[in-house]
Amino acid sequence: MWSMLKGVHSMDDLATQFVSQILKLNPDFAPLDRIYLINRVYALVGQQVSTKKKVSNLLDLVTLLVDAAVENQKIKDNITEREILEAALMDLVTPRPATVNRLFWNQYQISPQTATDAFYQLSCQNDYIKTRAIAKNSVFSVATDYGDLEITINLSKPEKDPKAIAAAGKQKQVGYPQCQLCMENEGYLGRLGYPARSNHRIIRFMLGGETWGFQYSPYAYFKEHAIFLAQQHRPMMINQHTFSNLLAIVRMFPHYFVGSNADLPIVGGSMLAHDHYQGGRHVFPMMKAPVGHHFKVAGVSAGIVKWPLATIRLISTSPAKLVNAATKILQVWQHYSDEAVDIRAYTNQIRHHTVTPIAYRQGDQYVLDVVLRDNQTSAKYPDGIFHPHPDVQHIKKENIGLIEVMGRAILPARLKAEMQVVADCLLGKKVQVAPYHKKWVAELQRQHQFTASNVHQILDREIGLVFARVLEDAGVFKQTAQGQAAFKRFIQQLTN
Repeated sequence: MWSMLKGVHSMDDLATQFVSQILKLNPDFAPLDRIYLINRVYALVGQQVSTKKKVSNLLDLVTLLVDAAVENQKIKDNITEREILEAALMDLVTPRPATVNRLFWNQYQISPQTATDAFYQLSCQNDYIKTRAIAKNSVFSVATDYGDLEITINLSKPEKDPKAIAAAGKQKQVGYPQCQLCMENEGYLGRLGYPARSNHRIIRFMLGGETWGFQYSPYAYFKEHAIFLAQQHRPMMINQHTFSNLLAIVRMFPHYFVGSNADLPIVGGSMLAHDHYQGGRHVFPMMKAPVGHHFKVAGVSAGIVKWPLATIRLISTSPAKLVNAATKILQVWQHYSDEAVDIRAYTNQIRHHTVTPIAYRQGDQYVLDVVLRDNQTSAKYPDGIFHPHPDVQHIKKENIGLIEVMGRAILPARLKAEMQVVADCLLGKKVQVAPYHKKWVAELQRQHQFTASNVHQILDREIGLVFARVLEDAGVFKQTAQGQAAFKRFIQQLTN
């Protein structure tokens, strides 16, 4: 069959090269599908796709095809239309959802890690996980009193196209999918202001008697950054069922951790409208932190973690016992107040207390870290009493969600350029420092002697120390004698 095609399609043709990659990578297609696939590619990008070079890298090949589509006037040259076409092309490389699920669960019979390794590789290979963009992130660690905190300056997510934003504002609101975590995103074309998901695949599994999905995050913040999402679009909720689900997931995937953002504004994550958890193959600083002041909750071994956020670590070989213990902590915490340290369960019948739970395995033992959260505001701290305070918001002012609770900062992209300006200022150059950094810069000038060889190293460390302060601000029981005494008063309520 291939010999019959040589006279029809040149090997220099980008479409022909791309189809060869499809046939190699997608088991849903066979050599007999070659002509069909070439015509599918022509329909997307146009027929003027000749080239004089062989392109072996799949991502580079897709970029050239998108460029050809612009030249052939199949799409306009903007971020939105390029992303939609990239995903549509990569959809041809990606097996159908049923095939992906069948392969995953077949490989799961070998081992859970074999299954996740293959699914992760597919999600990178088809550019659903934006590996090239993620590589732009700035990542480093900083030694603090709480161990080595992890700092990332997030440069991976593409900037919004102002024209696309304006056009999206004029579009009729579709309301489908309801949010970016809904299963209806699988294979969704995308639109202005909403990401392309043609190459997106979700693994289905049963959890707590209902269907859930497992996927990876397109802009991962750590290794194998996974998302576990409810099939039903419903708000996040932390309760006994949550603890049971988290422990069931780490039983299913023992090489992963999994946790849930809190279910209240300010202390919750950025997506509270859809019930979901995050997990992956990473050991966070909090998971390495030591435990002191040992006690028992509902018969389970527990202890206070040496960590800026008030965290109780539960350990047992029995997931059911952990669920009972965590449920007791949540129930007591939801109604617990201690005015001496600004902790109030309710104001005007509005609930302020919840938890951020994280589950993982240590050999045969299950670990459940339960982080106490309080979302009160006050006249002094309108953004949140237990939220980054104004003096550190020049570095971080967004919600402190699950990932940051565990010691990995997700800092805004603006800091990359701003820190270069700060470095120049500290070296005596005449530059315009952002007003919100000026007080911090003055403090740094008093504390350090800066040179061209040490300025960035010192700045990285100082950013890490600010992040430690951010976490301390978010802690309901402070790392002071008063704060720890208050923490132990709460513990007494658990052990009575």
